[in-house]
Amino acid sequence: MDELKALESLGFTLPTPAYIFGAILFGVIGIAVYRYGNKTSVAPAKWLGIALMFYPYAISDTWLLYVVGTALCAAVFFFSRRGRD
Repeated sequence: MDELKALESLGFTLPTPAYIFGAILFGVIGIAVYRYGNKTSVAPAKWLGIALMFYPYAISDTWLLYVVGTALCAAVFFFSRRGRD
């Protein structure tokens, strides 16, 4: 327990359950989008899938995780709809 307090004093904190759930959720969505982009040879879908899988490593705030994840999912929806028209 002393190690946890020492890490907290250095600025390290454990992620909340909501953050962990969001990171897993957007990672799984990213895998699905990447596979879709790879199968259909749609480059934006591939890159958005990669972004969805790896952006949680760069973001530490839970609210920002959900905002960026929602924006990336909206971009996937936009590019997939645009590709069909």
